[in-house]
Amino acid sequence: MAWTAPMTAVANTAFTAAQFNQHVRDNLLETAVAKATAAGQIFVSTGANALAARTVGSHSVNVAQSTTSSSYTDLSTVGPQVTVTTGTRAIVFFEAQIQNSLANAATRCAVEVSGASSIAASDSEDLYMDGLPASQQFRSAAFTTFTTLTPGSNTFTVKYKINSGTGTFTDRQMLVIPL
Repeated sequence: MAWTAPMTAVANTAFTAAQFNQHVRDNLLETAVAKATAAGQIFVSTGANALAARTVGSHSVNVAQSTTSSSYTDLSTVGPQVTVTTGTRAIVFFEAQIQNSLANAATRCAVEVSGASSIAASDSEDLYMDGLPASQQFRSAAFTTFTTLTPGSNTFTVKYKINSGTGTFTDRQMLVIPL
């Protein structure tokens, strides 16, 4: 159903049920209140006079896990990982407590997208730690905006890598706002 232009009332002219349904009822069914199917949804414009309900997703992984991989990989417990329905865009916030067994060793995490879209984790949009003493813990957060998603069900997964030593990650969290 799509929004229809409002009807112009004319004095001394009957307002029929069909006109009411087309110009009042059907337009009210296009409001955010009518489209809400669950608590906590947000609404995004999908075109002129068109709304879609979206559900924000989040996930936490609170165990300390390590990697020695120099390319983006999963830890023993995958994630955080969130699957949501998106349009062509999404905003992703992610954070972790990071440390490396070596001093001045680059330790990174970044987001991969799979499902309707296929986007590899990238150093250009990562959470990055370098220049700290060996085993020094560092907590940080980052966000990225994906603007070239294929609309549909997309899974966002945080991946991890290091340039040397052993990188350890704990208290990992992610929030995805689908647009």
